Order: sequence, then structure tokens, then C-alpha cells
Amino acid sequence: KTMRSFNQPGKKAVKKLEAASKNDFATIMFHAVILIMALFALLPFVVLLDSSLSSESHILVHGYTLIPRHFSLDAYKFIFRSPGEVLTSYKVSIIVTVVGTAAALFFSAMGAYVMYRKDVKYRNGLAFYLFFTTLFNGGLAPYYILLVRYLHMKNSYSVLILSPAVNFVIYILILRSFIKSTIPDAVVESAKIDGANDMRIFLRIVFPLMKPALASIGLFMALAYWNDWWTPMMFVEHQNMFPLQYTLYQMLSMMNVSGQFGQHMGNVQLPKETFKLAMTVVATGPIVLVYPFVQKYFVKGITIGAVKG
Repeated sequence: KTMRSFNQPGKKAVKKLEAASKNDFATIMFHAVILIMALFALLPFVVLLDSSLSSESHILVHGYTLIPRHFSLDAYKFIFRSPGEVLTSYKVSIIVTVVGTAAALFFSAMGAYVMYRKDVKYRNGLAFYLFFTTLFNGGLAPYYILLVRYLHMKNSYSVLILSPAVNFVIYILILRSFIKSTIPDAVVESAKIDGANDMRIFLRIVFPLMKPALASIGLFMALAYWNDWWTPMMFVEHQNMFPLQYTLYQMLSMMNVSGQFGQHMGNVQLPKETFKLAMTVVATGPIVLVYPFVQKYFVKGITIGAVKG
């Protein structure tokens, strides 16, 4: 009996060690799979960067490679042949992206809070009206006439900031759902009992609690502003107001025209393929640098509210 009682704790310890080893093995395998998936996801970016540093002739003959065999900066030299133009475009893109994203987030959150309040009489009708505008619009010609003739927004920063924001209506509905699922009604009601008005409740209570959703939606808004080239093409004529994407678009168009013209006039070597890759690197660089700072909010904003409890 004594030996049996002595061996029982030892058996339990062995079982615990076996279970712990199995859990450790499963954890290691899980991390290994995630690491392999991350490497596969990173591989296209590595190929993009390395191919942009290759020579045009090497790309045309051998295609895209993981390691550049013929190192060349011709594509980047072509982009930065006028550094002042590119830097000005960077400045315009940064200003429009920061100001536009901040304003769009604030007013979208404010609209979501209004439709969240149960004492707003026609909040469901307003939500349907906003959703309806995402399905149908008046067309390009009325939109252009409205902004140019009646609102006088042509050749102004306001059109670069406000025009992409018309596509952000769906985010108001998403933020309303986020508020309903994460912020209890008792919090708002207790603030009203304490004498806080609606603006104070929104700024001091609701808006700070919306950080995860605002960060995840703000990333999509910032990408929309940063990648917008259609708005300046339609409404901006001054070169010092061109954002980066439209400047690169003009360079690519000019290179295509020059290449077609060079086919008839002689051999004109232009880094057309490597220019496209270098253009992608230049355009996505700032977004890649900013993303790690909002990643934790982005992940939380996606997962929060998915499971209640």
C-alpha cells in the first residue's frame, strides 16, 4: 500500500509532463506553420524590391528573380530625375491623407453615434438612406458639375479631401454596429444622468472607446486617400497640387508614349518594366512603415465584437 501510494503522485507528474510536452510540440508546430505562411506572404515583396533594382534588359530576358544579378538604379533615377516634383507630390499626399483621414474618421464616428442613439426619431430611415447611396449615384457628369460649378472646388485641396470621402458612407454603418455591440447603453445613460450633454458624451466616452474600430477603418480610409489618382486627374490642373499617385501615373503614361514613339525613331532604352516595380515600392513605402503602429488596433478592431461575452 505504501509503495502504491508513493507511485501515484509520480504517475500524475509523468502524465502532466507528457501533456505539457504534447502542448509544447503543438505550439512549436503551430508557430512553424505561421512562420512558413509569413515567409510566403513576404516573398512577393522581396521579389518586387529585388526586381526593381535589376536592369531592364535582365528583366526582359530572364524575368523576375529573387536576387538581382545585374544591379541597376535606372528606374529610381527616372522617378527622381526631378526630386522637387516627387517631394512636392509626397507632401501633398501626406497632407491630404492625414487631414482627410482624421476628418473622415471624426465625422463618420459622429454620424454613427447619432444613428446609435435610440431617441433619434428617424435613425433607421437615415441608415437606409446612407446605405442606398452606396448602391446608386447620380453619375459622373452631375458629380463634376456639382463640385466645379456650384461648390467651386476645382484646383483646391478641399476637393482632394472631400471627394474620396463620399465612398466612406458604409463605414458609418460599420461604426454604428460597433458602438451597439461594444458600448453598453448604461454608460451613456449614466453620463446623461450626471448632466453631460450629447457632445460631451461623444467626445469623452464614446469616441475614446471606439479606438480599435477607428484604427482599423482609418487604415482603409488612409489607403483610399493615398492611392487616389482619379480625383486630381478630374479636378486639379496645377502641378504643385498633384499627389504622388497621379505624378507617378503621369510618368508611366509619358514613358509609354515615349516607348511607342521610340519604336519608330530608333532604339530608345527606357526602364519600363523596372519603373513599374520601382513605382510600387515608392508608392507603398510610407504605408508599410505606418502599418506596424496601428497593427494592434487593427487586429483588435476586426476581432472585437465577433464573440460576445
